[in-house]
Amino acid sequence: MTEPNKGNSLLAVDIGTLNTRAAYFDVIEGAYRCIGTGQSPTTSNAPVSNAMIGVQLAIENLQNFIGKSLMDVEGHLIIPSQADGLGVDCMVTSFSLGPTLKALTVGLLSEVSLKSIDKLVQTTYASVADRFTLNDSRSPSEQVDEILRLKPDLILIAGGIDGGSTSFIEKMLEIIGLGVFLLPEAERPAVLFAGNNQLQEKIRAVLKNVNISPNIRPTLEIEDLAPAQNQLAGIVSTIRQKQMPELDEVRMLSGGFFEPSSYAQGRMVRFLSSYFGSGQGVLSIDIGASNLSMGASFGGDLHLNVFTQLGLGEPMRDLLSQTTLEEIMRWLSLDIPPETVLAYLYQKSILPGFIPATKVELAIEQAVVRQNLQLATRWMIDRLPANLRSSNGLLPSFEPILASGAAITGAANPGQKLMLLLDGLQPAGITTFAIDQNNLLAMLGVAAEVNSVVPVQALDSGALTYLATVISPVSDVDYGTPIVRAKLIRDDGTEMSSEIQMGNLQILPLGARQTARLQLRPLKNADVGLGPGRAGEVDVNGSSIGIVIDARGRPLRLPPDQVKRRALLQKWIATLGD
Repeated sequence: MTEPNKGNSLLAVDIGTLNTRAAYFDVIEGAYRCIGTGQSPTTSNAPVSNAMIGVQLAIENLQNFIGKSLMDVEGHLIIPSQADGLGVDCMVTSFSLGPTLKALTVGLLSEVSLKSIDKLVQTTYASVADRFTLNDSRSPSEQVDEILRLKPDLILIAGGIDGGSTSFIEKMLEIIGLGVFLLPEAERPAVLFAGNNQLQEKIRAVLKNVNISPNIRPTLEIEDLAPAQNQLAGIVSTIRQKQMPELDEVRMLSGGFFEPSSYAQGRMVRFLSSYFGSGQGVLSIDIGASNLSMGASFGGDLHLNVFTQLGLGEPMRDLLSQTTLEEIMRWLSLDIPPETVLAYLYQKSILPGFIPATKVELAIEQAVVRQNLQLATRWMIDRLPANLRSSNGLLPSFEPILASGAAITGAANPGQKLMLLLDGLQPAGITTFAIDQNNLLAMLGVAAEVNSVVPVQALDSGALTYLATVISPVSDVDYGTPIVRAKLIRDDGTEMSSEIQMGNLQILPLGARQTARLQLRPLKNADVGLGPGRAGEVDVNGSSIGIVIDARGRPLRLPPDQVKRRALLQKWIATLGD
């Protein structure tokens, strides 16, 4: 990382599956601010098939907004900035475009090294297409044939603790080396070795251009994905440049600061976990057309998950292999026939950029968002270390939760945005929600590599939009039973008291830019986030929604009767503002 230079302007670009965004940062009154943003459709697919065109259009829209020329008349970026004020001093890029990468993973034991290497794959835009293990019943020739048939984009190898046995991995290296050699050179996969450090010389002799990182399982008890994750981010960047040669120009303009959006956003989540200093975890969600990513950090350790099967575009074609139509339809507040829902799923998979134009289409899309968030939450919880999982299987305590992606940020009003997140994530305790309205987190994550001051000051200046503070009590009492008494003491001295019953969703009015003290007194041993039955006080900030008490239960229990369920969903939506 270079030394921060507070005089340098910075252009950040994020190339997504559907949209390319550009943001300009410069110093105003001694601190970095996001001066403006621009957006264009991503142009990596037909008929344009050149992502660089979308980047130029996004920058053009940005410069029109900020009233400053960043490109010359021929559309070339002016870098560094000129004495007359034209141009920009540096550029960084994050990206999430491109097809899901096929990965072949190799490990010694399925519950140890292979589990860790699979987890590594799940931190980027890839899916595991096959696995080779010690217990694999296939012969060496069959495994070579599988490599030739699969033509993986990535081969990731773990196995063996440092100083442990090497015989199995050595055998697998020979098989992989032969399989890679037999593939045409243009189709050979990138290889990452993150296993027993005693095998590094051996693997260099067998495989050319292999990437080597420290062992992800140096001992049976220790798992360390961070160094390999850093290596993998660079590998994915290289693969994308091979798939889309125009990205070479983007990378050169960015001075090499060109990273997968999920990795860059993960860096910001880790930073924010220390920055906010709440003592709780920080959770970031990004819902895109080709994937849903979730990053969680608890004071340093990052738990990054990219669910390529949960995007709101092409992945919707196979969504019913992950869930059921009934599970999606239970989130519908309108009476919509199953065949209409199925037709929408298929339409959206073919036309990912399709925007819901009717109430029916919007209801279906938002039902899918809720179900996708619930699936992702469940899978993420299963992947967390045992010490971070709650005993009741609910989401761990996060403060704050950050959300991005057009399905959330483009919702009609703040209440609708919050409703999607509450239904999908079902957090427990005391949580603050914020929206990354312009998808800046990934851009700031790459910018941090160039200038560590930019993300700090940009966040302080309001890069994230505060949505609401939510208190979600956990209790197993019957619906209608009082479980919390709350008193809101505003800074102007006015007070409001309320008794909240199990099953209700209630708002305590507190306007934007207002602050207050919230006293919470749980009943029936309910847990408001302070421990079962424990009372307490918290400082809260107001918003256009107010302070939300979500006492609907964890997990949510929706009525099995369709008519009653739709009526209840409509009531909840109306409470937060339809």
